[in-house]
Amino acid sequence: MSVDFVPPPVDWEDRHSAFALPQAVVDLDGASKGARLARVQTATHAAVDAGATPWRLPHAAWMQRIEQTRRRAAALLFGGDVDGVAMVPSAAYGLATAARNLPLRRGDAVLVLEGQFPSNLMAWQQRCAEVGAQVVAAAASLDQPLTDAVLALLARTPRVAVVSLPHCYWHDGRLLDLDRIAPAVHAAGAALVLDLSQSAGVLPVDLARWQPDFVVSVGYKWLLGPMGLSWLWASPRWRAEGVPIEHHWLARDAGEAWTFPIAAPPPFMPGARRFDAGGIGDPIRLTMSAGGLAQLQHWGLARVAAALGEVTTALDTALDARGLSTWKTPGHAPHISGLRVPAARMEAVAAAFAARQIICSRRDGCLRLAPSLAVRPEQMQRVVEIAASA
Repeated sequence: MSVDFVPPPVDWEDRHSAFALPQAVVDLDGASKGARLARVQTATHAAVDAGATPWRLPHAAWMQRIEQTRRRAAALLFGGDVDGVAMVPSAAYGLATAARNLPLRRGDAVLVLEGQFPSNLMAWQQRCAEVGAQVVAAAASLDQPLTDAVLALLARTPRVAVVSLPHCYWHDGRLLDLDRIAPAVHAAGAALVLDLSQSAGVLPVDLARWQPDFVVSVGYKWLLGPMGLSWLWASPRWRAEGVPIEHHWLARDAGEAWTFPIAAPPPFMPGARRFDAGGIGDPIRLTMSAGGLAQLQHWGLARVAAALGEVTTALDTALDARGLSTWKTPGHAPHISGLRVPAARMEAVAAAFAARQIICSRRDGCLRLAPSLAVRPEQMQRVVEIAASA
């Protein structure tokens, strides 16, 4: 089909100017809403205008756009496994789907991180309350890797049925070594659920090595798409046995006659499409999502991770040079770090950043610095000078 609805990608050497950001802004908030690509912004405006005459988008072309967007997500994130990918409105929706389907009995445990993002906590709290199971949380100081804390808790907790984790911690970017964690989870007989909302689009997803049951990610942040269109990958078992949260026509194969008999619904569409949520086919969100995915495919995740890693490495180097090594976060991902400002100086540093349009988020005692690709490594020295002088 035609790919007219997907804007052409920006070349790598033009990445710093690819985003619809004011020139004076230093965007260190990629882990929040995420910067918008300027070309996607333009294409989105065109999609809004086209929505005034929706009959001009034939049904077949609309369905093709849905599947093309799914294929892009599968190619970028899930090794091309198109049938494993469902389109959902949020990571929370995907995690609720996992919680609904994974077996959990009285006395079982669900293992998460202490301070885990609420979308990957509350679904498990509700499910545990329903069946009489418990949530246990792995906590670690900065002196102990999160991976070690997870493995230690897994080893000492009986009847762990589900382990639900991110790839990096949303507060400060500390990495979890899923290559070590996944085999231990499987050896314990537990299911593995991954919320990759803070890593998809930068860090690779290794389904073959990790063998998760479910993987979720938002479509914005590092995937450069919109809120309201997120991704759920389901392992083969759940594509055959899984029960969706909602039932609607798009997830069913109603045939050319498009009939829905009273006696029984039509069969599910193949693969994880049974988990597709209603409303995900909004042409505006499809345009935004496909545009972001196409741009990342063009750039390549390894190149994105390396470029962002240069920025956060420059941050760490500048902190060392100013004698502020204790402000660094050890073991952080290439694209997210936490500036661990002493509590007595936090308000002053946050105010100094805001006054100079250095955009970041405050998270649990630190300032989370998550540079977009609009940021250059050399800007980090100025950021540290401002923080040190505040």
